[in-house]
Amino acid sequence: MKRIRFMILRNILIFPYLYIKLLILGKYDCFTEEQRYRHIRKITEHANKGGRVDIKSYGIENIPKQNGYILFPNHQGLYDVLTIIATHINPFSVVMKKELMKNATLSKVFIAMKAYAIDRNDIRQSMQVINQVSEDVVKGRNFLIFAEGTRSKEGNKIGEFKGGSFKSAVKAQCPIVPVALIDSYVPFDIPSIKRVCVKVVYLAPIYYEEYKSMKTTEIAKMVQNRIQSTIYEYEKK
Repeated sequence: MKRIRFMILRNILIFPYLYIKLLILGKYDCFTEEQRYRHIRKITEHANKGGRVDIKSYGIENIPKQNGYILFPNHQGLYDVLTIIATHINPFSVVMKKELMKNATLSKVFIAMKAYAIDRNDIRQSMQVINQVSEDVVKGRNFLIFAEGTRSKEGNKIGEFKGGSFKSAVKAQCPIVPVALIDSYVPFDIPSIKRVCVKVVYLAPIYYEEYKSMKTTEIAKMVQNRIQSTIYEYEKK
């Protein structure tokens, strides 16, 4: 990937410090979630600047003031999480597929974020993660879950949102925050180092009173439709 190599090259002097501190933050529990997240945001800032990626954010005011919510963005690629970290001030963690832990760099970020790796082929383990996330959200932690389960390979056209992805939100009775990502596949999927612009739009949160009588499949469809409509609205701005 040309842009990843370009990012590393332009941050070659500071990269060792950022990486070593990331390892320390992930290894020891004496650090707060705010401290870990602050450093991850610093890494993201350097990555965006070095990779010539501009991020435009909309709807920041829609992010709940009180912690204990789950972000549900569409999934376009490896740059998605970086895009949201760059624009989201409140610390959050991630629920991701276990295969990503094989990535040497990403795994260190996820460890520092105290993320949960889910095994989609192990129902019991998946339920344990769902229950743990809901407990953490009730305690005030924020999470990001990709409801498509895997990345879309059709650019800004999103895939089907899975109802099971919303079980943690229903169990925690927490706000659901739909997030529309536009062109976040471009930085790593397009073989170029030309300056690119990625957009992220935070939609109005969906509170428990609005979805408590709905099935998770209905919630998934509602969130999917709202995100896709937002992408159509913002992709030409």
